[in-house]
Amino acid sequence: MVRVLMCCHGNICRSTMSQFVLQDMVNKRGIADLFSIDSRATSTEEIGNPPHRGTVKKLKEVGIPVLPHRATQITWSDYKNSDYIIGMDTWNMRNLNRMLKGDPEGKLYKFLTFAGSDRDIADPWYTGDFDTTYNDILEGCEGFLEYLKENGEI
Repeated sequence: MVRVLMCCHGNICRSTMSQFVLQDMVNKRGIADLFSIDSRATSTEEIGNPPHRGTVKKLKEVGIPVLPHRATQITWSDYKNSDYIIGMDTWNMRNLNRMLKGDPEGKLYKFLTFAGSDRDIADPWYTGDFDTTYNDILEGCEGFLEYLKENGEI
């Protein structure tokens, strides 16, 4: 089983959107049983809150189910129980490295590196642009699944 944890600042916009998009992709491909997919925050600001209304609106617009979710912060236990911890931007990656003892097992990845890019996924909390965020997440998820396939993990 591939254990994936998507991470952003608050766990209400990008990481939840990534979690739901990836879950939808693996469901539609009939490989959901090969995955455990969840998401976390690097901060405590949104703990307990549901997905952002902009995330919910965008996912409903494209027909992707919004699963029950409340924002939670990443822990060392999450690190130990994950294979891939995927950060949305450079700032998330810095925070994750700090919080997760420098990533001793090499589990941290910046999301769009799976799509051959070092770009950040812009935070729609600030930009208000959930369309661009969704398109970037789609690109990251496709790249991630291709990476797993090329490496014989799925």
